[in-house]
Amino acid sequence: MPTEREYYQTPIAETGEAEIQEIRRLPQNTAAVLLNRTIFYPEGGGQSGDRGSINRKPLLDVQERDGEILHILSAEAAADLRPGPAELLLDVRRRRDLTVHHTGQHLLSGIILGLTGKATVSMHLGEELCTIDVDAPEFPPDAQEAAEEAAADSIEENRPVNIHLCPPERVEAFPLRKIPPKNEAVIRVVEIQGKDFSPCCGTHLQSTGQIGLLRILKAEKYKGLTRVYFIAGRRVLRNSRLLGRNCDIASQALKVPAGEIGKGLLAHLEKTAALERTLKAREEALAEYQAEALIQGRPGPVVAAVPDAGIDEILRIGRSAQKISSAVILLAAPKELKFAAFCSAAGADLRTLLAEALAQAGGKGGGSASFFQGIFPNSEKLDSFIDFFKKKMQI
Repeated sequence: MPTEREYYQTPIAETGEAEIQEIRRLPQNTAAVLLNRTIFYPEGGGQSGDRGSINRKPLLDVQERDGEILHILSAEAAADLRPGPAELLLDVRRRRDLTVHHTGQHLLSGIILGLTGKATVSMHLGEELCTIDVDAPEFPPDAQEAAEEAAADSIEENRPVNIHLCPPERVEAFPLRKIPPKNEAVIRVVEIQGKDFSPCCGTHLQSTGQIGLLRILKAEKYKGLTRVYFIAGRRVLRNSRLLGRNCDIASQALKVPAGEIGKGLLAHLEKTAALERTLKAREEALAEYQAEALIQGRPGPVVAAVPDAGIDEILRIGRSAQKISSAVILLAAPKELKFAAFCSAAGADLRTLLAEALAQAGGKGGGSASFFQGIFPNSEKLDSFIDFFKKKMQI
């Protein structure tokens, strides 16, 4: 006998009673429980399966396969269950959240179709964000705001959400937003009065007022469509709290009122960019000074470790030195166990010159004829590399 779907009669029922008819082993150390009736919605229509428990054993998922509703538990949990009476407990908060978002998705898709003539071609109800993919190249901010305002109007008007079963009603009698499934004995049509008609097997609210709030977060191009991200109900409240906390932090950090955070941030970024330009100029000047000090009085190769320097500083010094000398210049950054070598002399090839020393010390590196850099696993190997190379270059 097929499982009686009580989640349609009572969209948000916290508890229920049923009979366990079968317990079936599944792959990956899981099992499926088949019930004569269920309050748990199986994944489908863009809505994920419910969570909850059967005789206090936690549900991992609920799936529908070949007309059967499978309540999936771990094999360990299912081992304690037996055919017979079962107490069902639904994760009501999660179901309510998904039901709010599913109804909100119908409302938003219907509104966008009415405002722009563009249809929703797919949707996804995520645990954090929900999306609809609209058959339009763009959905600009002014259109997003208009859709939000229209959704707010419909929520305040508390429009009824009606369910039609076809047959006995004729599905072609409804102005459906999308094509109904084929070869179904009964097609379930969800109507939001005056806003949307759509075939759907998900769970829905009794009226739009129960959605509470609906907020479009952003819209972006996606595979020739526009993906619209939205949240509804309590998620809007949580998002508002998060934004409020971050707004307070930003306001205090920038020392501006909350309403002037954008202006304050732009001013801060401009000031930071100016400081970075000044710092970069001073770093380059310092690198030129250090390069001159290294090269001065040394007509031949230069090999040196620069204490406390990082590889970025080494590169600045080396490039400055390369401008005033064609000799081989090898600089090490001991704290990062790295080195860099430079040489602009015609016919010189650092790859050949460094290969033996690098292999001898167990380092890794790569580069070109005029620039080479590498790294060592520890300071002893870096020191060994420098000593070996000094002897090779007769320094």
